[in-house]
Amino acid sequence: MTPDQPATPSPSAPVGLGRLAPALQWLLLTLVSGVFAVVMELFGIPAGLLMGPMLAAILFGMNGCTIRLPKQLFFCVQFILAMMIAGAMTPGMLVTFSGNWPLFLCVILSVIAVSTLCGWVITRMRILPGTTAIWGSSAGAASTMLMMADAYGADARLVAFMQYLRVIFVASTATMVAHLWVTGPEAEVAIVWFEPVSLLPFLATLAVGLGAAFAGRMLRVPAGAFLLPFLVGAALNISGVMTTELPQWLLALCFALLGWNIGLGFTRSILAHARRALVPTVISIVVLISFSGLLALLLIKVAGIDPLTAYLATSPGGLDSIAVIAASSNVDLSFVMALQTARLMIITMIGPALARFVADRA
Repeated sequence: MTPDQPATPSPSAPVGLGRLAPALQWLLLTLVSGVFAVVMELFGIPAGLLMGPMLAAILFGMNGCTIRLPKQLFFCVQFILAMMIAGAMTPGMLVTFSGNWPLFLCVILSVIAVSTLCGWVITRMRILPGTTAIWGSSAGAASTMLMMADAYGADARLVAFMQYLRVIFVASTATMVAHLWVTGPEAEVAIVWFEPVSLLPFLATLAVGLGAAFAGRMLRVPAGAFLLPFLVGAALNISGVMTTELPQWLLALCFALLGWNIGLGFTRSILAHARRALVPTVISIVVLISFSGLLALLLIKVAGIDPLTAYLATSPGGLDSIAVIAASSNVDLSFVMALQTARLMIITMIGPALARFVADRA
């Protein structure tokens, strides 16, 4: 470089919020997240404790923020939220599922088919390489699809972009639908943040969740840190062996951490890398959400499910964020989780073979 040439900053040099110390970034993110969450809660938006931190994290990620949620902390978030949902499971869920399994299977396979078709179209248009579009469009848990895509040679950054963009769209849409659907004072439930907690059930809940999460990791179960604690906790709760006990302040903290984990993944570098795929990805997400809405109408007409429960049950992921929104709304949580869990299991089992099959013919 000659003396008269301007110095070019290193591509890895921090910009914007990234110039601040990590501790200060965390402090600012916490403050902004708190403001967003309070505003959403005041307006009665379901899952405001998730959506507020998520939107704050997106803003920070887009402005050079360099902090990321530690994997160990997210591991804890997953099993705690899984145990929360497991605590709402009842024997009625099994009755509902067994009595409507053909309809459930039809709904699940339809969502998988439409999401796969979207990925096939994007691949055929040569917008993204190989199986990247297939995995990125797949309607499974985002973290599960990301792990599988990486194992099968797809571009993990693009898959992450497509999956987490879908999570944001779906979560935001589901939140707004839930907010618009809730009417009247009977929908409001007073939350006691620091009510007394039964120590032994609380410790048992944490022990079962932690043990099942470690088992899921050791057995390499896709989304095992969430799925296995949920299944084990649900079985114990339905059988009456254990009563799930989790304080509200801990759940609120987990909601915020989940929102941060989603939002901080959106950076300028990822958007620059995925700029060609942005418009097709958004179109495919809108198509998938719209199709899921039609499937919800099918559940309303055929099975007599209430509209909001049907909509959340058919929403195409992610499992954890939909679970939080459902838990914050006046819906049949067991029905929502039965359908969401069944979809995750099916896409996990058939996903790799389906992605290879479609990619070979794209």
